[in-house]
Amino acid sequence: MNGPLTGFRVLDLTTMVSGPVATMMLGDQGADVIKIEPIDGEYMRKAGVKHRGMPNGFLSCNRSKRSLSINLKSEEGVVAVKRLLANTDVLVQNFRPGAIERMGLGEAVAREIRPDIIFVSISGFGEKGPYSHQRVYDPIIQALSGLADIQRDKDSGKPKMVRTIIPDKTTSVTAAQAITAALLHRERTGEGQHIRLSMLDTMVAYLWPEGMSGLNYVGHEVDPARAQMGLDLVFETQDGHITAAAVSDMEWAGLCRALRREELISDPRYKSPADRSKNQTERRQMITDELLKWKTDEILERLRSEDVPCAPILDRWSLLDDPQVKENKMIELHNHPVLGDVRQPRPAVRFDRSPASVEKLAPFLGQDNDLILQEAGYSKEEIAEFYERGVLGLQEL
Repeated sequence: MNGPLTGFRVLDLTTMVSGPVATMMLGDQGADVIKIEPIDGEYMRKAGVKHRGMPNGFLSCNRSKRSLSINLKSEEGVVAVKRLLANTDVLVQNFRPGAIERMGLGEAVAREIRPDIIFVSISGFGEKGPYSHQRVYDPIIQALSGLADIQRDKDSGKPKMVRTIIPDKTTSVTAAQAITAALLHRERTGEGQHIRLSMLDTMVAYLWPEGMSGLNYVGHEVDPARAQMGLDLVFETQDGHITAAAVSDMEWAGLCRALRREELISDPRYKSPADRSKNQTERRQMITDELLKWKTDEILERLRSEDVPCAPILDRWSLLDDPQVKENKMIELHNHPVLGDVRQPRPAVRFDRSPASVEKLAPFLGQDNDLILQEAGYSKEEIAEFYERGVLGLQEL
């Protein structure tokens, strides 16, 4: 069976993470994604630890794609991409505003060739405004969006960055969802459109539900830090670390019983969710002190028997052996002729009629040059001439 996006072609002119992960998701769901790169490869091919010529980061952002390595500073390279556009449904690019137009592949050009194309522009800050032409990386968006403020250390007051690239990857998911919505609109109306999204806008929207909700009512704002739920985060036990959350009254009662502190169920400081939120610092300290009296396995068993949400805090090696991860068959092993055995997560969403799957791992640079250009109508002789003239790039293995 084929994935739900089988039959759609995507030209991926993106680099780094936000665009490539979005198009990778489309590829996992069956789209024919052609990754177009400079003849020396995009930046992610040059960064990180490599195994037999393939960087870890690039591998995990670019599976389910074909590679066309072509010089878009040459007239022949631009013409070749224009020929591909005739049979393309979606073009995705994340250059700084104005760059794609200067390359000769802006929306007006693409739409003249394919009137109903979905043209996608991913940016850091938006296409206009004081920051629009600045370079951007994930920490910049963490700083501007409020995420670093949300992570502020409660003792020192110092803002902190999240140690994973949440703005990049959240933008990827948002872009992939928007592209499928635009394709659905086109199926119904025949209309293509231009999708524009920025990492900054994505993160402000993403963080708003609980991180910014104190700002909802104009003239009646409350401190957003106080408006957030006082989540129970990392707790130390006698032999490790766990997390546990007691939000509802039922969960709070279960937590108290598990800790053998039943008297706290009716304590006026913690009786309702509002009381527990008001006294969250004291409550969290109490839980911290109590959990230090228990071994990890013992207290987790007690918490689970009381239906209290809880989990051990796993290191990334332990994740591979977690029984739920194994039951879900989340981590797949792929045998590659060059790379050997490679772990990759399967697509998270399961479709029962048109399953998504990892059909191929990330391509080496220029791996699919010949086939892609032949599909665009070029002869073998013309392709050979492109190699001789430096129009095409190819990674030697």
